[in-house]
Amino acid sequence: MKRAPRVGVFGLLGSGNLGNDGSLEAVLGYLRAEYPDAVLSALVGGPEIVRERYGLDTTPLHWNQSEYETASGLRSIVLKGLGKLVDIGRTAAWVRKQDVVIVPGMGVLEATLPLRPWGFPYSLFLLSATGKLFGTKVALVSVGANEISARATRTLVRWVGRLAAYRSYRDDISRDAMRAMGVDTSRDQVYPDLAFSLPTPDGDGKPGTVGVGVMAYYGGNDDRAEADRIYRHYVDTMNRFVAWLVDQDRPVRLFIGDQIDRQVVDEIIEKTASPLVTAASAETLDELMHEMAAVDRVVATRYHNVLCALKVAKPTVAIGYAPKNDVLMTEMGLGGFTQRAKTVDFDRLVEQFTELENRSAELRQTLLERNEMNAQRLKDQFAALSAALFGGGR
Repeated sequence: MKRAPRVGVFGLLGSGNLGNDGSLEAVLGYLRAEYPDAVLSALVGGPEIVRERYGLDTTPLHWNQSEYETASGLRSIVLKGLGKLVDIGRTAAWVRKQDVVIVPGMGVLEATLPLRPWGFPYSLFLLSATGKLFGTKVALVSVGANEISARATRTLVRWVGRLAAYRSYRDDISRDAMRAMGVDTSRDQVYPDLAFSLPTPDGDGKPGTVGVGVMAYYGGNDDRAEADRIYRHYVDTMNRFVAWLVDQDRPVRLFIGDQIDRQVVDEIIEKTASPLVTAASAETLDELMHEMAAVDRVVATRYHNVLCALKVAKPTVAIGYAPKNDVLMTEMGLGGFTQRAKTVDFDRLVEQFTELENRSAELRQTLLERNEMNAQRLKDQFAALSAALFGGGR
């Protein structure tokens, strides 16, 4: 009798980012439908949450539980250095037990937000390197990437791509970035973000209600010197926009995409001091989509906030922080409704939102059509994944 496949999932999962966990849910849905006898396990940043929420056997991504805290003394510096060494053996031992390891979506090959090379890029490199060593197939599935200028991070990401057994990307700019960094992408395919394969909640939004997705945005890797100024400008503009909506007696529902974003929600609620402004409490991407289904229009920043709004066919303005946001909006037919978070302009935002409302019926129909296309493309993606990793479907 053929042995059940041993399949691992890997990433910063269960760590508070709803988009990352939504990508995991999409892959788990595929695995449990196509390979119900597969033995599943996870090497993840939030092992307790992943174990409790998804029923997986989990291992912490890092030996040093303070990995993502800033080193503030000799002891913490020593622990970080020791952790890097210990994680080599830990990662190798886990990878060796798997037949296949899937990295589900996420911007794992990006450095659009502040990122140190010896953080997650190093962990991802250990995964790909040990996978190659032990013959475990590592698959980067519908991942995001950008061309990275920092030499150490760029080198690690290049080798992550080269050593992986399977690569696909969520947009053309991600594939182009990997090619520019020295990875042969001639056989790599582009598919929609994995979250487009998740179930779409039913129901129409409450007329007039506006969903506003906010982010604790401090700029990217090259903006560290101006991080506080960037954050203040972004938050002040979003405060002003929410106040403008309230002045028109529009109910506002605030959304987040990561737990760190709650500080922005709290500030907006405090400053507006209006019963029209409320905050969603979604803890999963599925819950977030249900929340967004209940509003009429959306203005959002985090990539997966924007994606959820588009998936439930809500006319949306995206205040993005990277080209991926612009690409997503263009692919969904809303290319004219974008701004950059770093330089978001209030007057322009009001103009865009007004036009969005005037064209809402047309835009909603476009979104419904694009969502159907995305769902079919992701069926193709999972069929290709089965062929590449398991020798075909069941």
